[in-house]
Amino acid sequence: MAEKNTKNDPIAVELAKKQREISISEFFTKNRHLLGFDNPSRALMMTVKECVDNSLDACEEMRVLPELTVRVDQINEERYRVTVEDNGPGIVKKQIPNVFAKLLYGSKFHRLKQQRGQQGIGVSAAVLYSQLTTGQPTKITSKIDPKKPAHYYELGINTKTNEPEIFKEEEVDWEKDHGTKVLIELEAKYQKGKQSVDEYIKQTAISNPHAHIKYITPEIEIIEYLRATNELPKESKEIKPHPHGIELGVLIKMLHDTQAITISSFLQNDFSRIGPRTAKEIIGAAGITTRKPADLEREEIEKLFKALQNTKVVAPQTDCLSPISQDILEKGLRKEINAEFYATTLRPPAVYRGNPFLIEAAICYGGELDKEGQTRLLRFANRVPLLYQQGACAITESVTGVNWKAYGLQQSGDSLPVGPIVIFVHMASVWVPFTSEAKEAIAHYDEIIKEIKLALQECGRKLYSYIRHNVRAAEQKERIGLFEKYIPELASSLAVLSNEKKAAIEENLRKILKKNMSSLLEENGLENGKETNKK
Repeated sequence: MAEKNTKNDPIAVELAKKQREISISEFFTKNRHLLGFDNPSRALMMTVKECVDNSLDACEEMRVLPELTVRVDQINEERYRVTVEDNGPGIVKKQIPNVFAKLLYGSKFHRLKQQRGQQGIGVSAAVLYSQLTTGQPTKITSKIDPKKPAHYYELGINTKTNEPEIFKEEEVDWEKDHGTKVLIELEAKYQKGKQSVDEYIKQTAISNPHAHIKYITPEIEIIEYLRATNELPKESKEIKPHPHGIELGVLIKMLHDTQAITISSFLQNDFSRIGPRTAKEIIGAAGITTRKPADLEREEIEKLFKALQNTKVVAPQTDCLSPISQDILEKGLRKEINAEFYATTLRPPAVYRGNPFLIEAAICYGGELDKEGQTRLLRFANRVPLLYQQGACAITESVTGVNWKAYGLQQSGDSLPVGPIVIFVHMASVWVPFTSEAKEAIAHYDEIIKEIKLALQECGRKLYSYIRHNVRAAEQKERIGLFEKYIPELASSLAVLSNEKKAAIEENLRKILKKNMSSLLEENGLENGKETNKK
């Protein structure tokens, strides 16, 4: 029987009657902007992005070169259908509903390993948005073995319980040996430009040159991005937390959840880079007697935490990282950007909050790039393009913080340089510190900004050498051209002064010019009047 309301009840009692728990799905139903689904055009890009990211991760886990088909069909003025198909390992039947129709479910959040997704939200957020805007279920076909049938599901999310709702389930024939196909219908808007699906696919092809992507636009235009290399990215390994990267609350939970029976075994088994000697040193510094980890008092845990932070521990291993690599990055850039000069660099691994990371950077200059336009900045995290929130990103702060005038470019204050240039920056890490759940901007950690600047400065020095060289060569060519233009007039004046024939003087002047021209062109790296592209 419901409790009666009385006028004499304190207000706190009345408020308590209205309070209830909400599920994560309910929360994001009202706050979908936090996931990047804040307008129809961005929602379309985010849906494609989440599906493609999952497909690429799956293919690399299987160690197979990705073959992706991305199709965007317009149903009516406000509604689109996104289809993404891959040749990955597929998903086992019982996991399909949870992977696609349950927020904060997946294998990536708990693993310290470089991968595109890391929160367990991505594709299920697209499913939720689809459900909210169209009421249509998401359709999934997945196959794990050539000898087994494919499984077909039509799914939605129960927002009150954050559990999958299965509308249809059956076995189907599918010509593929293995892979997954996702079809999502959503309210969206298709547009071209810097923050479009088109741009996302193109940038993905640059940062993933090992992938073959076939993209069919709403205008039924087929764009094919051929792979530039048959070499798969280096397989990244999972690592354990580094002691210098954890917080007190995390340590408390680890002590409670550990299977270790001693503090020493806990330190060695649950952390990376801690051996018997270091464990003994940490325990001694904390002043803890031999006890079970779960039995430690709060005061003892705080002492252990302080000892962990103050004890010198070897930096985290870096085999958990998988950079694009300089040579392959250049191939990806050359494939999609028509420039005359390319410079790439790869920084050695560094650490922030105990998390290993590395920075790759590149500069493309000249060619068909806009000579008067502002720099085009391409930002990436774990090979994924970051198209939104450029101004809030540590990469942007790093780029604008470099003195580009020192490298031969125009720059006004703390802004992006001006000229025919594309700047590429990629951060690879086991845990990228995004500023929000939408994963569009990297947080401003000093260690990260420092590494980005160092990488950009290295590329800048290569660019300056090229610009200086070519500017000097261009100036010499201009002088030669001017002198050649005035040879007839000069010959006429010299003929009057010397009583020599004009034709003979002109011929001699041209011989001198030709001789000097050859040496000048050779000196400045010009062959037969054509500039050479040197790195």
